Amino acid sequence: MIIHSKLMKCIIGLALILLSIGTVSVVSSGAAYAAEANASVKVNDKKVKLSDSVIVQKNRMYVPAASIASMLGANVSWDNENEELTLDTELNDEVVFGNGVPVVYFNDIRYRMDAVPFIEDGRLYVPLRQLAEVLHTDMSWNNDSNTAELTEVERAAVTEEYGLAEISDEYGIGASTLLKRNGLGSKDKVKPGVKLKVIIPSFLDNPAAAYSQSDLTLLARISVVEAGKTSYEGQLAIANVILNRVKDPKFPKSIHDVIYSGKQFPPAHNGLLDQTKPTASALRAAKDALNGKNNIEDAVYFFNPRVTKGAFWSSLDVVVTIGSHSFAK
Repeated sequence: MIIHSKLMKCIIGLALILLSIGTVSVVSSGAAYAAEANASVKVNDKKVKLSDSVIVQKNRMYVPAASIASMLGANVSWDNENEELTLDTELNDEVVFGNGVPVVYFNDIRYRMDAVPFIEDGRLYVPLRQLAEVLHTDMSWNNDSNTAELTEVERAAVTEEYGLAEISDEYGIGASTLLKRNGLGSKDKVKPGVKLKVIIPSFLDNPAAAYSQSDLTLLARISVVEAGKTSYEGQLAIANVILNRVKDPKFPKSIHDVIYSGKQFPPAHNGLLDQTKPTASALRAAKDALNGKNNIEDAVYFFNPRVTKGAFWSSLDVVVTIGSHSFAK
């Protein structure tokens, strides 16, 4: 995809952040992050007073999404049960970010980001670049003031003399990409008076892999059976064992076949699985796992070490223990 030239400049600028700013280490949620010592954010040339730190994690700059989005006119809502932040932007885009979930829902279509939101001090932090793009802002980094600057970008107004081709040329964006970004099926929809969004979220080039409702339900059911009805983390781990096996050439290639083949999942063969009703927590765990949230790395086995014994299980490399289950590879 060809991105707005100004946006390309800001992306290059951000690559210099870690070379030009001082950082201090902090520890949160069991993981180490680097918080910028003096970094700040400007929105439409006004310095933002953030009660939370700007954070750099894995060479990415993160900000508290709700605060920035509200300043740019978005309606913000937080789903505490599912840990999801929904932004309804001024340009009528709906964006849903989830805690620890690399998939973003953008106007009800799933895309995979190359960085993952996380919760810090009760707030959801989102990669600044992705947030700037969905809020239709131009972003740049001011090296002298150690400031990320976001500026709202007006939509391009179509006229008789200034149509899709001219807008495409000016902003360096392919015509098909402009149509997709604006939800337009064909260039015939681009008529005088139409206003086109010209900031293109980088994740539009990376649609998330599809999954079926039956896969979601089955994954939630097996998570309830194996992890119980109370532990979201345990349910998420079971779901990820299944998905890790689907990716592993040693196992079947579908969720259904992984669960119903072999002896790892007796409830699939004695009728218990089919009778199990998925809980809200298990449905969330299954959805999050299908959207890329993984709390067990590449583990493909799980067992209760107090019950399951033998040379095979002892030979495995345990990645993590959650509740009574060890997850191993």
